[in-house]
Amino acid sequence: MLSFALGIGTQNTQGDWLEIYYPAPLLNPEASLVEAAAKVLDAPAGNAAVSFLPEHCAELAGALKAAGHEAQAELAESLASSQRPLVATFIAEDDAPQSAPEVYLKLHLLSHRLVKPHGIDLTGMFGLLRNIAWTNEGAIDIEELPARRLKARLEGRTLSVDCVDKFPKMTDYVVPGGVRIADTARVRLGAYLGEGTTVMHEGFVNFNAGAEGPGMIEGRISAGVLVGKGSDLGGGCSTMGTLSGGGNIVIKVGEGCLIGANAGIGIPLGDRCTVEAGLYITAGAKVTLLDDQGQEVRTVAARELAGQDDLLLRRNSQNGRIECLTNKSAIALNEALHAHN
Repeated sequence: MLSFALGIGTQNTQGDWLEIYYPAPLLNPEASLVEAAAKVLDAPAGNAAVSFLPEHCAELAGALKAAGHEAQAELAESLASSQRPLVATFIAEDDAPQSAPEVYLKLHLLSHRLVKPHGIDLTGMFGLLRNIAWTNEGAIDIEELPARRLKARLEGRTLSVDCVDKFPKMTDYVVPGGVRIADTARVRLGAYLGEGTTVMHEGFVNFNAGAEGPGMIEGRISAGVLVGKGSDLGGGCSTMGTLSGGGNIVIKVGEGCLIGANAGIGIPLGDRCTVEAGLYITAGAKVTLLDDQGQEVRTVAARELAGQDDLLLRRNSQNGRIECLTNKSAIALNEALHAHN
């Protein structure tokens, strides 16, 4: 069994799942735990999301306790007072998800640091998630928003819509230890933030993406991008993901890298690389290679430099060409920024 979790969620008036919160998701749970839960909830074999009622919680807690799993038993007991829909999600194999509860469990695994970006199958997830109004009264199906807004007004309340999206912000579900997030709305559920990561106000981290930490994120980490240890992303910089149809190259940033303010990359970087502020490197950009004496060696497409270590990429201020030389200085990043947690 890949994963198991007990969750509490929100459904629309048609009974479709809008979102699910899993307080304590498990990766590779013990077989005895899964068997005990599956027996009580009559779960089918394989991947499944099984709805259950609060009155089932006592029996479930008893079975889990008898199997020696106190923590999950206590969680089951606490769910007995729920007035919201409950679900137990079983993921036996890492196949493409088939339901919103499966998607949410996989997103939780990422944000709990139980798996890293690209470490779990999220194929087809967009088709399983509904467009949702995330409000001060929780998740609301966008088609049901007008009626809910009117009901709130008639009852003397104001319904505030924070955003309309398929994904919620991560911190409403998971707050990893040892991180700082200046604007929580800019980190989606499914982001992976390693210990020591700081995401400043203009930083953004998408789902199935993140930073291993420590590191300072003042730029954009697009879906699918993983930033290595000790790397910093300067203000307004960008890492190109693949969601918009840009091919299937996996963009990543190695360890000890610096992407300058308003710069960007469309190729993966190895370790100890620096991209000058304001320079955007796309895969087809022509780059002039320089030797240690600053003499031109040859010109290549940037994709030929993908994944290489110790590169310094800059734009010549006199002739405008993009140049690459060995980054012997290997920018010493500010240790104070990485020691705050």
